[in-house]
Amino acid sequence: MITRFCAALLAASCLAGSAQADTLVDHVDGLTLNAAGAVERFNGLVIGSDGRIAQVLHSGDPRPARSDYALDAKGAVLIPGLIDAHAHVLELGFAALTLDLSDTHSLAEAQGRIAVYAAAHPDRPWIIGRGWNQESWHLGRFPTAAEIDAVVPDRPVWLERVDGHAGWANSRVLALAGITAATKDPSGGRIERLPATKGTPALRRPAGVLVDGAQGLVAKHVPPPRPEDRDLALATAQDILLSRGVTAAADMGIGIADWQAYRRAGDAGTLNIRVMAYADSIENMALIGGSGPTPWLYDDRLRLNGLKLFLDGALGSRGAWLKAPYADAATRGLPFLTETQLKNLMSRAAMDHFQVAVHAIGDAANATVLSAIEDLALTYKGDRRWRIEHAQIVDPADLPRFGQNGIIASMQPVHQTSDRAMAEARLGTSGPGAARLQGAYAWASMARVGARLAFGSDAPVERADPFAGIAAAISREGPDGTPAGGWQPQEKVSRVAALAGYTTGAAYAGFAEGRFGRLAVGERADFVVIDRDPMVVSPAEIAATKVLQSWVGGHLVWQAADTAKR
Repeated sequence: MITRFCAALLAASCLAGSAQADTLVDHVDGLTLNAAGAVERFNGLVIGSDGRIAQVLHSGDPRPARSDYALDAKGAVLIPGLIDAHAHVLELGFAALTLDLSDTHSLAEAQGRIAVYAAAHPDRPWIIGRGWNQESWHLGRFPTAAEIDAVVPDRPVWLERVDGHAGWANSRVLALAGITAATKDPSGGRIERLPATKGTPALRRPAGVLVDGAQGLVAKHVPPPRPEDRDLALATAQDILLSRGVTAAADMGIGIADWQAYRRAGDAGTLNIRVMAYADSIENMALIGGSGPTPWLYDDRLRLNGLKLFLDGALGSRGAWLKAPYADAATRGLPFLTETQLKNLMSRAAMDHFQVAVHAIGDAANATVLSAIEDLALTYKGDRRWRIEHAQIVDPADLPRFGQNGIIASMQPVHQTSDRAMAEARLGTSGPGAARLQGAYAWASMARVGARLAFGSDAPVERADPFAGIAAAISREGPDGTPAGGWQPQEKVSRVAALAGYTTGAAYAGFAEGRFGRLAVGERADFVVIDRDPMVVSPAEIAATKVLQSWVGGHLVWQAADTAKR
């Protein structure tokens, strides 16, 4: 069934790509969300020559009297192209092209991986990578420069933590950056230190890990990617995303060099995903957008929507800004901006109608962003769609505030399943800690008070897999099925709500509704062919969904290798 469908669609895609003709895709097992947010079943699509949906056909509907191409889907499952509402697209590509430590389970394994990679790339002046997680290693501390020196002492090695909020350097990097015991912690950052030595308690040597803003001490010394490197990273990221059914993404925190990579791909006709971009600074926002968000470019494939700001760090590096100290350390985390600074930056963007997205993970950070939005909403009227990115730990008393002022809660379901044990350690599980956990990854509570949910992956922090995200959202169980019944199960969402988070909700969060996100007349014909129906199978089966094909604008842009051979 799927074999004949894939062969027919592949042949027709090649023809339609040159002829720009109307296409009938018939006998599908299709589902989308309708304008009311309910599941709509259909069994055929008519795609116009402009790559938009011309008709959605249901059982009993007459088929067009003529079409240039008629394709029999043989009952294949077809759903809208999925949207990752929070990703780092080029970083995803670079992560696939550099040293990846995300699947290491011990420090020794990571050291072995570093040594093998360095030996395989003797020509690279720096060893660059990411993905380490001391929590997964059960190390009980951060790693040190000496532990990289033991395997690669002769070249600079710089490795980002899995969440991007800390970097691990060897001694060569610390020396190049001039980081010594006398170097002070920069604003919004922290240099991890070795224990004081006898006789010099005031001077604590850098241990090798730099948290949040301290990473900038090294970043300016790392050789920047060349334009051709960015082009390769984009091509690699597109292939990864499309292979997992992601046809559009919000790229959070781009610079002008990233924007130019998108423009080169768009000009060359190789931009196959849709990108809603958010600049990483006021300077890049103005440089790219000028006096406001850009128009949609390349047939709705690229737009600069607004600005991405950081207010705090991450739980894993204890950089998330909490109202009360961490349960496992004498710190409350690191606010990057004062409330006044935050409101000034948000106001600068809002005055030119750029959309504002603010990273906030800790409960103090979320409360501060909510207060800033409440103040700014008095001045900046209209449909602003203020975005709070992650919103992981929220004081239960602050939850109702998410239902005001049109706030978008941009959250990543898989963060909950991967962070659960670490969140309990950081926040505590009894007394005040138990109360804090009541506002952790609170998707259902957010929706109940009126926040609009948009779901994503934060790739490459997590695997860019919306099916794993849907499974997590409806079960709150990890890949191993634990804890049975789900962690904080009152925060599960329905299958429809989970699908909306990756389609209509994510489109709305990026001002893209009516363009893509549904299979409806007038919207872009972005869809994926999959091997099972996510509305009826178990969460574990949803997570195991196989994408067979991905289509954007009525064109086949990715196909699984085993189907391509048939």
